[in-house]
Amino acid sequence: MAELLALPQSMLGKAIKYADGQKTAIDKLIQYGALDFSDNTCEQAIKSLIIDRKNFLFSTSIANAIWLTLLESAKANCLENPLQYLFEILTALFQPVPLSESELSRYLPWSQTKKAKNVAA
Repeated sequence: MAELLALPQSMLGKAIKYADGQKTAIDKLIQYGALDFSDNTCEQAIKSLIIDRKNFLFSTSIANAIWLTLLESAKANCLENPLQYLFEILTALFQPVPLSESELSRYLPWSQTKKAKNVAA
């Protein structure tokens, strides 16, 4: 790579010099082989969130954003059935006696994930 012709102070020259200095790290990264060089997985994970956010941009109700947040949080925490999760939340919230903060924490999506793992074990 050092043989490439570019002015040393140009942007290309600086990029080549930087890449040449990173050669050993890049070689280790390539030899490891378990890393994906594409960001497709990340893009697919957030695609529905971005599309929904764009759809709700001109909505007059803040409730849409709340529903979106709840559903996407459930998906992000790998809950098998986000609709069942919403049903459990709504059932818990509409009880005659208000729930305390510690009781509400049981209904957070990451708590549901832990609960599912404990049930499976």
